[in-house]
Amino acid sequence: MAAHPALATLPPTRRAVLEHLKRHGEETVEALAAGVAITVSGMRQHLTALERDGLVVYRSERTGPGRPKHRYRLTPTASALFPRAYAELTNELLTYLADEDPDVVERVFARRGARRVADARRRTAGRDLGGKVAELTAILDEDGYLAEFEARGDGSYVIVEHNCAIHGVALRYAAACRSELAFLQEVLDGAVVRRTFHMMAGAHVCAYEVVPR
Repeated sequence: MAAHPALATLPPTRRAVLEHLKRHGEETVEALAAGVAITVSGMRQHLTALERDGLVVYRSERTGPGRPKHRYRLTPTASALFPRAYAELTNELLTYLADEDPDVVERVFARRGARRVADARRRTAGRDLGGKVAELTAILDEDGYLAEFEARGDGSYVIVEHNCAIHGVALRYAAACRSELAFLQEVLDGAVVRRTFHMMAGAHVCAYEVVPR
């Protein structure tokens, strides 16, 4: 079987379909067409190509009379196209370090966290909370988390990560997830940050509620 193309090399519409499914999970043809802003017939053609390439699959769902609807989702192959930050190599190296000193993994994540916080604080300096949330979401998106945020009417915010760029490491080292939450809290020091959804707990996304102090 031919190697699958990198996400960035896919045609723009097909990449948009994969990103939409990554953000929203299972979707019908009609919902995908609306989300990507193309016709339903055009979407069917793209889904046929993506299914042929092993990047999407569907299940049939009957909700009433008539033909069942197909609900499409990403395959593991498609999910692997999104950044994972070299999890296998990272886990191997962390294992070697932990063999030498069981506490070293925590210190490694602490040092990584300090560097990320310092970089993020430089980029968010002088901004109000909303501006910090927007810039921090941009940083997360650049790091491969497929992040977005929503401002709520009560002055709070929700940051959603549709991809875990450190998923493979987080599966093995809980310190990885702790460091992510600590990173958000330290950069958004004018707010309380609470994780409301967690991929490691089975959720489709990681989500964080940001409430002004």
